[in-house]
Amino acid sequence: MEKEREQLVYLARLAEQAERYDEMVEAMKKVAKLDVELTVEERNLVSVGYKNVIGARRASWRILSSIEQKEEAKGNEQNVKRIKEYRQSVEDELARICNDILSVIDQHLIPSSSTGESTVFYHKMKGDYYRYLAEFKGADERKEAADQSLKAYEAATSTAISDLPPTHPIRLGLALNFSVFYYEILNSPERACGLAKQAFDDAIAELDSLNEDSYKDSTLIMQLLRDNLTLWTSDLPEEGGEQSTADEPKAVTKISRDCGEQFFKIGLVEEGRNMPELLFQ
Repeated sequence: MEKEREQLVYLARLAEQAERYDEMVEAMKKVAKLDVELTVEERNLVSVGYKNVIGARRASWRILSSIEQKEEAKGNEQNVKRIKEYRQSVEDELARICNDILSVIDQHLIPSSSTGESTVFYHKMKGDYYRYLAEFKGADERKEAADQSLKAYEAATSTAISDLPPTHPIRLGLALNFSVFYYEILNSPERACGLAKQAFDDAIAELDSLNEDSYKDSTLIMQLLRDNLTLWTSDLPEEGGEQSTADEPKAVTKISRDCGEQFFKIGLVEEGRNMPELLFQ
């Protein structure tokens, strides 16, 4: 089994270098199904593979949604119809990918997890992929995905608070993505800001004791938390004002910064070898 595992990990590395992410995912799924505790590198390979597979589709969906809004505003019904059909095919792919990794997480990764760090990592990942489902699902399916995402983030947070220091990159990354969930999925800028600010303040208070190896990782995520706080503060309701409800999805106009997506954008994929928690989006 050990030899098979080594071969699969090597294949996944090759696939990553060749940017053949579907094959990278397939190789790492086989490793996960060996039902062993993954190493940090293996965990990272799973994250990178799925991030790239899902990331391209999420970007496509956002672009199509934006074009659809513009065509609707122009009254081009035929074009809107074509775009809706095309967008639906992208949504089908998104759903398949999300359900695939969620199944792997529930059936193999979480049951094989024995440390607080990996437990937080996988529950955070679970919350992320349910969040991606909630981004495009409608009505009841959106609510179900949001509920599952909330449960996963809460489970990750509970373990993070008890097992990881406030400056730990995985704990900070969890707070970042959980706050994005509150803002973008539950349409609650107040809770999003509260969570992000608490995580930032807790980390600042212990920054002097931060391990040198993770200093750069942690401060980068803290910067993203601060960026989001700046972005979201303008959406906080005025005294006595009303807030939008969670059933009203946000228009595709303002995109929050979460883990993974932003680190990929600023070229930290390779550095991510030593900071897998940054490879979520």
